[in-house]
Formats: sequence, C-alpha cells, structure tokens
Amino acid sequence: MAVPVEVSPWKSAPFALAGETVFAIGDIHGCAEELASLLDTIRALTVEGAPPRRLVYLGDLVDRGPDTLGVLRLWAEDAKARGVDRVDRIIGNHEILMLLAMGDGPRAEKAAALWLAERTGGSKVLAEMRAAVRDPTAEPSYELATAALGRQILDRLLTQRSHLRLGNIVFVHGGLDGRTDQAAFLAPPWTAGMKARWAWITTGFLDWQGGFGGTLVVHGHTPPQKHFPLTYMEDPHLFLHDRLGLDGGSAITGIVVGAEIRDGRYRILKAGTAK
Repeated sequence: MAVPVEVSPWKSAPFALAGETVFAIGDIHGCAEELASLLDTIRALTVEGAPPRRLVYLGDLVDRGPDTLGVLRLWAEDAKARGVDRVDRIIGNHEILMLLAMGDGPRAEKAAALWLAERTGGSKVLAEMRAAVRDPTAEPSYELATAALGRQILDRLLTQRSHLRLGNIVFVHGGLDGRTDQAAFLAPPWTAGMKARWAWITTGFLDWQGGFGGTLVVHGHTPPQKHFPLTYMEDPHLFLHDRLGLDGGSAITGIVVGAEIRDGRYRILKAGTAK
C-alpha cells in the first residue's frame, strides 16, 4: 500500500528564484517508503512547473529509521530518474558523524561513539550494512559502505554540499547564525565535525528574529518537538522570520516533509501517516 502524501494549499512568501521551481526535502532518517512516495508525488508535480526544476535534499538521510540503505539508493538517483533537471545534495549532521566514524581521521573515534549511541541511531545503519555484506562483526569503514551500497553512493555521500545559494535563498541543513557573517559561518567544511555549525545550530538560529540580511533560509535539522520551545510555532513548517523548516521528525512522527518553492509562494508536502 502506497504511503499517503498530503499537499498543502499554496502560501505566499517572498522567495525569488528567477522562475525556477525547487522541491526541497527535509530529514528522512531511514524512512524509505515515505521518501519513495514523496518522490513519486514530486514527479507528478513537475509537470505543473516550468523548467528548470530542481530537487534539493537537506540532509539527515541516515539513522533511526528502518531502511537507511533504501533511502540512500533513492537519494543517489540522478535528475532524469526523478523527473527534474538537477539534484543538489546537502549534508546533515548525521551524515557528518557517519562519514567521520567510517574514516581514519583524528575525529573518527569520537564521531563513532556519538554515531553509534542509541540517541543518534547509527547502530541501526551499521546493522543494515553488516547484513548487506553478511558480516555481523564488520567495523565501520568506507570499505564496508562501498560493499553495502556501491562506490557511487559513497562518492556522493563524500561530496555533498554544505549549502546551496539560489536566488535569495540559502538551503542548509541546520541554519544560519543571525549575529555572524554568513560567509564565515558557512565556510568550515563538513570534515570539521561539530565546528561546521551550519549543520548543528538550533539556538541562535530558530530563536533569532532579526533576519539574515535579506537571505531566506530553507532548512531541516530541528523536528517539531524541539522546534516549538525555540519558536513557539504550532506549525513548524510555516515561513516565518525568514525561515522555512522542513524537518517533520520522520523516524518519530512517521512524516517526511518537503516543499515546492516558486517565486513568491510555496506549498508543503507531507508523506506518511502520523504515529
């Protein structure tokens, strides 16, 4: 049975994309069935939007949910397979931890401890990879990821963007710090771990109401239950204070959230049945 997708009415917002249509998808966290239905809906909606049409993933594909490998296979598909003209892939803090844990750099040990902790949910992904290669004792590594998923998907994971500027919008996983120069804030690479604050920020972004110098921010990272104490927004998926959040809390709520964004308006796409 297909996962249902709810498409909201259009809402006004001052997005300026020079005629481009953008479909942005928030945190997925291993919810492959919900992502598949959302992508099918996006394909159907692309016929209504004149090209160029772009698909933007906002990160946090992995951990917590039941099928991270399935999510990654869908996420890695090219633009033609998804019925759009371009796909941009932005890295989330969960991918940062996973990739650092699988590497052999100075942050690997600490990242592995965080990634495999119950709160983060990386142990579920490791179990999926071990099952895929039929080795219940395989350690986290790029070799394991390659064997479980193929080199192309690993390469796409390793070459994700920190952010995307398009028109007057910045697409980024966590957000911006309204008190800090944007270029400096967005400069650290994902290999900097937690120092790449654009992937981790909540306080200083969601409770900031001073704008971002004319930049509008489309982001994921903060699910509804963590969003409300900072914003007091009953609906975390409304454009307000120059922000549009698309984290539906997928692995907890059962909902993967996306948006269709055009000049001057947007609508929210919700895939799944609330738990």
